[in-house]
Amino acid sequence: MSSSGRTALVTGASAGIGAAFARHLAAEGHDLILVARREDRLTALAAELSSKHGVRCEVLAADLADREAPRSIMERTTSLGLHVDILINNAGMSGNTAFADAPFETLAAEIQVMITAVTELAHLAVPGMKERGYGRIVNLSSLAALLPPAASLLYTAIKSYVLDMSQALDMELKPHGINVTALCPGFTHSEFHDVMGTRDAAQSKLPSVLWQSADAVVREGWRAVENGNPVCVPGVVNKVIAASSKPIPTRVGYVLGKTFNPFKQ
Repeated sequence: MSSSGRTALVTGASAGIGAAFARHLAAEGHDLILVARREDRLTALAAELSSKHGVRCEVLAADLADREAPRSIMERTTSLGLHVDILINNAGMSGNTAFADAPFETLAAEIQVMITAVTELAHLAVPGMKERGYGRIVNLSSLAALLPPAASLLYTAIKSYVLDMSQALDMELKPHGINVTALCPGFTHSEFHDVMGTRDAAQSKLPSVLWQSADAVVREGWRAVENGNPVCVPGVVNKVIAASSKPIPTRVGYVLGKTFNPFKQ
């Protein structure tokens, strides 16, 4: 397949939803800038996608917990003669230690990766998108952002910011040909729970019907941003959960959030 002439920057591209987005976009003919900490995995994925789809794949090893990373990524992109038409803000992290017990450096890293870097990468990419009259931005939020508060460290609060920010950006930017979508998956088969150390706990507590594949999440998320939908909750079961949570009074939701906490060890 020949290149579409458009370039997608995917963060957290070494595994899970990020790698699935990279594969999906490559199959559509988009050139790729793959960003993650694990350069060896990015290099292997880039080789696979270039060979299979004939698209250009550039690898940028970076840790988005580094305050300078977003600007460095965009500067490197420019030096490669590329511009970002599609931005997939997928990189994420979450601790598994109670807020009061976690070192503040850990909490600050979560905020940097999932709030500051997400916002800054969009801020850096949008001017060029406006100039070209085209842009697609997918920000990874979570089903958790649509549910009553849960005792899951900063994760729910962070993902709620991503949800609200994405909707605000979509309203502002849609007249310029830029669609922004907050993708709100539920439990997804990926390495996220392995890193958190909660895969066994989550899988033992939750029925299999609640779990989705990364490919299924990506298909719905990409269709949503192409169609101009500012929020995407992938999966029928997740849609039902999100819809049914809306009428729950705050006080009841707070009790439920503390009681049902799949992140709790």
